[in-house]
Amino acid sequence: MPLNIPSNLPAVKELQKENIFVKDSESASTQDIRPLKIIVLNLMPLKITTETDLIRLLSNTPLQIELDFMRIKSHTSKNTPIEHLLTFYKDFDSLRKERYDGMIITGAPVENFEYKEVTYWEELTEIFDWAKTHVTSTLFICWAAQAGLYHYYGIPKYPLNKKMFGVFKHTVSDRLNPIFRGFDDLFYVPHSRHSEVRRCDIEKVSGLKILSESPEAGVYMVQGRNGREFFIMGHSEYAPNTLADEYFRDKGKGLEIEIPMNYFENDNPENKPLVRWRSHANLLFTNWLNYFVYQRTPYNIHRIR
Repeated sequence: MPLNIPSNLPAVKELQKENIFVKDSESASTQDIRPLKIIVLNLMPLKITTETDLIRLLSNTPLQIELDFMRIKSHTSKNTPIEHLLTFYKDFDSLRKERYDGMIITGAPVENFEYKEVTYWEELTEIFDWAKTHVTSTLFICWAAQAGLYHYYGIPKYPLNKKMFGVFKHTVSDRLNPIFRGFDDLFYVPHSRHSEVRRCDIEKVSGLKILSESPEAGVYMVQGRNGREFFIMGHSEYAPNTLADEYFRDKGKGLEIEIPMNYFENDNPENKPLVRWRSHANLLFTNWLNYFVYQRTPYNIHRIR
């Protein structure tokens, strides 16, 4: 994909090592088409890692994309250099008049807090409300999916007895939905979370549709407003070693952490992870961009309502 991003973004060099095609802003500007404008609200602590994960997937379509990054103004990240944030990120105040074809809102490590206890909850809900009228389709990931379901539809989250940690099988509930174009009957998704939403609560809301579930991990994908919102409970965007890094990090700190399920070969952490979600992840992002962003957004971006 001609992905229009700053040429000095750290993700560019990393993905070029993986032989992934990324067109920077200088060469993309020579193409006489309107690029899709995508905004990423990155709530993850390791922002450079998350940028790389998302760009890896967004680069797998022929559509040209102009990518912006948004940060929360009321929270200062301790795990990303301030120089990086000042160079590549904008706060909501500078973007509130803009419109975007698509938006991605990442997860955040705040699941053990009540929503209103999160220090940036007020700013986040203002962004959620803005997205409803300024973005054609929004993809909410993990905690952001739970937060979006709560803010828009009053869907509660529930703490889990133990962390949902590993790679789990999922099924397709609506085979005709374009988001599943090319999917197998069973597909795998990484999960790493301490809370869940439940089918019984979602089924009470007429505007929501459960698209995919897992016998072990529960509800995975929920659609709202006929595809203007997708709430994704897992981490399809994760790189092969992300769960391993999390496991060994917590183990090194002496924290109670179980081996991620269905992840290491033979469930042995001395072995390499067995990657079984890469094809699904690429299809998910490609289908979302094609069928729910590109084919639905107006050519005049100012007409998004």
